Amino acid sequence: MVDLLEIGRVAKAHGLRGEVIVALTTDRTERLDPGVVLDTDRGPLTVERSSPHQQRWIVAFEGVSSREAAEALHGVVLRAEPIEDDDVWFVHELIDRDVLTIAGELVGRSTAVVDNPAHDLLEVDGSILVPLPFVVEVDDDRIVIDPPDGLLDLV
Repeated sequence: MVDLLEIGRVAKAHGLRGEVIVALTTDRTERLDPGVVLDTDRGPLTVERSSPHQQRWIVAFEGVSSREAAEALHGVVLRAEPIEDDDVWFVHELIDRDVLTIAGELVGRSTAVVDNPAHDLLEVDGSILVPLPFVVEVDDDRIVIDPPDGLLDLV
């Protein structure tokens, strides 16, 4: 079975017809296309329609047609299968891998990706932060980085 990824959560009800406000935690807005089925702890929810609203989305789910039904979804976490895209690296693909320099020196093990305004940062062994532009390769068990001189000495 594939591990599902959290793609957002229901923030609150919107209006009287069962629509909700969804805060996405992904930039892949196709996750809210009509017909998409999202997994939740309360069972699957199928997107009927969606539209952007400020920094969030107004979403109507099939079978949710009243304000009360929408309010019952408050806080529900929305999950979906990972998207296959060879041109990008997703956060779940960057965690728990050996991190090596292009010279083959082991730096440590990746533990997290830290959100940062300029560039997200790859956290290695809980103390080393490497900006993602310095990641040059990711495969099934390792990440190769090409850090500038001195970056790894800052620890």
